Amino acid sequence: MIDLASRESLAADLSALFDSIRRAPSTIWIALRPDEDIAADAEAIRQRLLDGADLPLAGTTFAVKDNIDIAGFPTTAAHPAFARSPQRSATVVERLLLAGALLVGKTNMDQFATGLVGTRSPYGVVTSALDPQRVAGGSSSGSGASVGLGLVDFSLGTDTAGSGRVPAAFNGILGIKPTLGLLPLDGVVPASPSYDTVSVFARTTTLAARVMDAVVGVSATDPRSRPWPADAPLAAPALPVVALPHDADLASLSLGAREAFDAAVAQLARLGVEFRTIDLRPMLDSAQLLYGGGLVSERVWSYGAFLQAHPGGADPSVATIAQRAMATDGVAVIDAQQAVAAAKLQTRHALAGMDALLIPTAPVHPTVAEVAEDPLGVNSRVGTFTNFVNLLDMAAVAVPVPTSAEGGYGVSIVVPAFHDQVALDIASRLVGEAEEGASLAVPGVELAVFGAHLRGEPLNAQLQSLGARFVRDVRTRDTFRMLLVEGEIERPAVIRAEDGAELPGELWRLSPLAVSQLLRSISAPLALGEVELADGSAVLGFTASVDRTERDITGFGGWRAFRAASSQPVTV
Repeated sequence: MIDLASRESLAADLSALFDSIRRAPSTIWIALRPDEDIAADAEAIRQRLLDGADLPLAGTTFAVKDNIDIAGFPTTAAHPAFARSPQRSATVVERLLLAGALLVGKTNMDQFATGLVGTRSPYGVVTSALDPQRVAGGSSSGSGASVGLGLVDFSLGTDTAGSGRVPAAFNGILGIKPTLGLLPLDGVVPASPSYDTVSVFARTTTLAARVMDAVVGVSATDPRSRPWPADAPLAAPALPVVALPHDADLASLSLGAREAFDAAVAQLARLGVEFRTIDLRPMLDSAQLLYGGGLVSERVWSYGAFLQAHPGGADPSVATIAQRAMATDGVAVIDAQQAVAAAKLQTRHALAGMDALLIPTAPVHPTVAEVAEDPLGVNSRVGTFTNFVNLLDMAAVAVPVPTSAEGGYGVSIVVPAFHDQVALDIASRLVGEAEEGASLAVPGVELAVFGAHLRGEPLNAQLQSLGARFVRDVRTRDTFRMLLVEGEIERPAVIRAEDGAELPGELWRLSPLAVSQLLRSISAPLALGEVELADGSAVLGFTASVDRTERDITGFGGWRAFRAASSQPVTV
């Protein structure tokens, strides 16, 4: 982070930033901005803050993978002859700059985003921030290493087959692989356009969420961008149900990868997570379609013609993949598309009733020498657990897990499309961060509750099952009273009254569809209506249509206080 409080603190932090970049391996970068340009932009951000601008990312520094356009910089996708000079930056970059983030430079990558190792670049091999003998992972190698080494606060990568997750594991950081379409792709060089997404690397879930909020949103120039749907969950349940693969599906794990996976399972178990075992094989089989089936033809569409015209600058592994893809016929493409559709349905059934799937991010962390010896084979093994996620329209968060082994390992929390917040919440719990800070700005409706839906009360599980998120404790204005509605589950009725009092409650946030589902479950005399809070705001809340003949429990000072008093033995 850059301290923008004064010119002196800013200058000191920028000097430290420039020194750290000079000390780090130069292969991380394809293009660095001049120091004076970075300093000028930092001062401009400071002035914007002084002028009262709302800049949620002010003070943060970031880097961008070199298949994402930045105005004034060539975009090479790690092939010098491909270099294009964009007139405008990619939408995701424009949004970050508007939010006050400070751009440092463009990072190295596997050529045309084809690879998971970080060695397929004419700009040099990028090595792990944790172990310089091992690869940084790809294709977003420089983006992962720049965050892992602490050179920048966050970075942008892309992810088709795991490029936003493997570098996270190999560099000991978080990797956010959003639902396809949430982050606009205009201004991004395609690799496999049906399955590409921009990804985010950061060291904390809180910062990752802030970055996501800055860049999520439909772009008028990206035909594949998608908005949050009306039923997107806003939180993971307090005790989620998580799917685990059978042991047989984990046979490819190295000792370090297995240690990381077992440690993550043990930590989540301590937090009360319920596990169910599923057969992962159908998902792993579908992963083969990305490179071994007709879908590889998307690589030809993206850069095949260019490589044919510029064979001299092609990485041998990338050229081999493109050449094989040239032989794919149309029927094979349709076959693969139909197989993906069937796999999506099968996956939906397999994960029914579960909130997430926990899998290793990568089964091994190879050395540079091991990749050089078998570049295609090692790369394929690295992608064992990542290749299927985008094919099946799922989101994921890659979380690092410390082990006693050499290298970097981790797990990925995989969820259905648009359940990104669920994955981020579980990731926060796994790394021990407060998940309140990692809240995404998913569209929702605030709802005040005062009784059986409070945390710890009998009907709170209903809110959690609807993906509701706790916001904060609240109090009503002093114009309400609380009456007791007796029944199978006792509930309070909150009514307006001139002789009212402030009533304690909780504010929750639900998706618009969840509110309608909740409304259908409410029986008279309870209802949903406007409730004024003590802070002057008005929100949707539980009210009731009853007369004052019901038992008045206002004097207890709230539902929990009434329940506590009711449970005490009567003394005579």
